[in-house]
Amino acid sequence: MTRLGEVIRQRIRRQGPLPFAAYAECALYHPDLGYYARADRRSGRDGDFFTSVDLGPLFGELLAAQFAEMWRRLRGGGLGEGRFALVEAAAGSGRLARDVLDAAARHDPAFYEATDLHLVERSRTARGAQPDTLGPHAARIASSGPDVPGDVTGVVFANELLDALPPHVLAMTDAGLREVYVDVDRAGGGFVERLGPLSGAAVREHVSVCGIRLEPGWRAEICPAALAWVRRAARALKRGFLALIDYGHEAEELYSATHAAGTLTTYRRHRVRNEPAGGTPPWLAEPGERDITAHVDLTAVRRTAEGEGLRTLGVLDQTYFLLGLGALDRVAADEGVNGLRRRLAHKSLLVPGGLGSTHKVLIFGKGVGRPRLSGCAHAERLT
Repeated sequence: MTRLGEVIRQRIRRQGPLPFAAYAECALYHPDLGYYARADRRSGRDGDFFTSVDLGPLFGELLAAQFAEMWRRLRGGGLGEGRFALVEAAAGSGRLARDVLDAAARHDPAFYEATDLHLVERSRTARGAQPDTLGPHAARIASSGPDVPGDVTGVVFANELLDALPPHVLAMTDAGLREVYVDVDRAGGGFVERLGPLSGAAVREHVSVCGIRLEPGWRAEICPAALAWVRRAARALKRGFLALIDYGHEAEELYSATHAAGTLTTYRRHRVRNEPAGGTPPWLAEPGERDITAHVDLTAVRRTAEGEGLRTLGVLDQTYFLLGLGALDRVAADEGVNGLRRRLAHKSLLVPGGLGSTHKVLIFGKGVGRPRLSGCAHAERLT
């Protein structure tokens, strides 16, 4: 058992079985031993999974174009020196921010000079690596910490944050709705799942407000933590935009026969695991050594953002978002070996069935009216 596994086992012996969300919180975010807490990179060829950031700088370039347009909208179309807060949540060591600022400095100096960078990251180790990762842009870091700063005029954005927040796992039985807990197997000492009552008022309220209905035998994940994060981000935004990119589905699909087994998944060395091996669910193996993720309820995210006074400007596949930002034109202009690499990255970002259709983009505005953003040219386009 891993060191973190022993920490969790001792906690269960003291407190009793843990709701899966409490187990996942520890497995992913323990300050010293959690999956996201350590220095080694988790994504890319040598990691456990790929993200859009791992495919080269093109993704950051396109985001930079969208953020520059947002800045100009906030400036009323002018090119003045109004400050623009660029707030990245789950920023890690700052790789995506580096790509965005590289592109801004090269293609849009006025926007670059107006930008104040705020990096939101829970891992102390990752925060410590940010100045080196940002390199020539380190002076643009206005803050780095675990929480979204307040009074933001600009954009708060997150790439693959909500799907990594700890979910509660529900199961419908003939006796009614139950919640999955993690316990210690008294025979073998490993971790096992056990069903119990709903763990608290937040879970009951989430199920009620979201109108979740499951059939006997179905499992599903809910994530009150994700909606709480959206509320905090919306309240921190004084004027500007909230941009979220994540795996997800509308509630009608997420809580249906299509996903009757739930969407809980782990990634380890680019292998997707969502089926028990030898009777042990993969998310209970090697806590701290593997990613744990569940798809996002896009309907609940949108309802929460709108409930906090934000206006939905677009909900669309990443493919259509990037096409609206001129992805095809940018790649077509490249030549030689570099152009080939970018075309391959472009294919991975856009092709249906890959990141282009599994990742959804949600754009919200606050105090900005109904601007026609380039990335939202296909404002409601989901597959």
